[in-house]
Amino acid sequence: MKNLIQIAGVIDKEEAEMLIRAGVDYLGFPLRLPVNKEDLTEEEAVDVIETITPPHRAVLITYLNNAEEIINFCDKLNVKIVQLHGKISKEELEKTKSLRPDLEIIKSLVVAGNNYSELEKSVHALSKWVDAFITDTFDPATGAEGATGKTHDWTISKKLVEISPKPVIIAGGLNHTNVKKAILEIHPAGVDAHTGVETPNGRKDYTLVKKFVEESKEGFALIS
Repeated sequence: MKNLIQIAGVIDKEEAEMLIRAGVDYLGFPLRLPVNKEDLTEEEAVDVIETITPPHRAVLITYLNNAEEIINFCDKLNVKIVQLHGKISKEELEKTKSLRPDLEIIKSLVVAGNNYSELEKSVHALSKWVDAFITDTFDPATGAEGATGKTHDWTISKKLVEISPKPVIIAGGLNHTNVKKAILEIHPAGVDAHTGVETPNGRKDYTLVKKFVEESKEGFALIS
């Protein structure tokens, strides 16, 4: 995984086609969420995901923390990548990977204030069972862990990139105005945006997405 660009919160086929046209690599589908509203139903997600073909890939973003439920849901959606945002035990993570070694697992590292030591422990404890990590931002006002539109302390993400044996994607308040700066400061394996490429009506905007992709590629080129 290198120079990855992910956009989360796909609403429908039209939006998925637009993201692919703009050069996005991974398209994220947040489902079964405890806080944020889902963008589409599970049945609608199945229909959209079947239109996504390599090299572009669909990613299930979920708070599920039970191995069997995670695997069954991935099978239902026909996805091979799952981004786990909830608190999941090492045992359930190990079980998921053992039962389905073909499943690419991305585990969130949610920055909430100065909780670096806690996140550092998670990296050391879980690295064996994941393929990548993704940092994101906690919003104490809503309890949301992602899709907050807020940035966090990038020095924490930078430290996590430095210590992690697995690739680290960064998320949290990224948009076309700050993504290059974030890449230059943090040196991540990938970047992710959600609300930062949306208009007030909640839909992704082609111009914003295209600018985000261009700025990301410029940043990755400068650190390569």
